Amino acid sequence: MRYRRLRVAGGCYFFTVNLAEKKSRLLVTHVDLLRASVRHVKQQHPFVIDAMVIMPNHLHAIWTLPEGDDDFSTRWSLIKSGFSRQIKATERISVSRQ
Repeated sequence: MRYRRLRVAGGCYFFTVNLAEKKSRLLVTHVDLLRASVRHVKQQHPFVIDAMVIMPNHLHAIWTLPEGDDDFSTRWSLIKSGFSRQIKATERISVSRQ
């Protein structure tokens, strides 16, 4: 399924991001790494986190992007890859992460 999202430069967006493995607790087990990844991306590609809730296997976020900017997908891609790369190799790597 392909989702469509209205893109509005400088808009406010609601996101739900799920881990591939429903029983995983990676987001809360490694919340410090997730925070570091978000912080790093915000330095390079500013945005405002209006609200964020981190659950064991998914998160919800409300972001406001800078005026003239609607590129939330690059930000999420960088956050996800930055977080995944910090997880130690002892963690099971899902097919989607490979």
